[in-house]
Amino acid sequence: MQLVFATNNLNKIKEVQAIMPQHIKLLSLKDIACNEDIPETQATIEGNAIQKAEYLKKHYGYDCFADDTGLEVHALNGEPGVYSARYAGPQRNAEDNTNKLLTELKDKPNRNAQFKTVIALHINGELHTFTGICKGEITKERHGEGGFGYDPIFKAEASDKTFAEISLEEKNNIGHRGKAVTQLIAFLNK
Repeated sequence: MQLVFATNNLNKIKEVQAIMPQHIKLLSLKDIACNEDIPETQATIEGNAIQKAEYLKKHYGYDCFADDTGLEVHALNGEPGVYSARYAGPQRNAEDNTNKLLTELKDKPNRNAQFKTVIALHINGELHTFTGICKGEITKERHGEGGFGYDPIFKAEASDKTFAEISLEEKNNIGHRGKAVTQLIAFLNK
């Protein structure tokens, strides 16, 4: 089986490939010569994932899946949420986003947060969605060198370390994207 993963984010591809079974071959947008920015104009994480999968199917014809992920912080009424990648501006800079979030939370005692990933699968003319949530908290400072995005300041409930301090295997076992991909794989294996 061959599926296009509608992303150019090499970190996401690495995470997903690490748990995808051998019989499912992942293609990236680069592999299918899709060099354009796929629209992400919806107001929800689910909406963006669906929009990306439908766009790819319509314009390129491949069975595919897309994901969208957001960090939802309780004390900020769910922000940055759907705007997580561009929280500090259109430059989509992870360092800037992290700095802004730490500044916004500086005087807030409640640091509860969750990562949410929605995967939209477009296969055999049907659309299916899978959601993974990982609850945790935002640390007061960065810890670790691994991961990407907000990983150095997010500590999952199931761990005493940030996502940037744990292995990719452990992150996939407890994390939001790993949970959504596990549901995707179970569906594809039916």
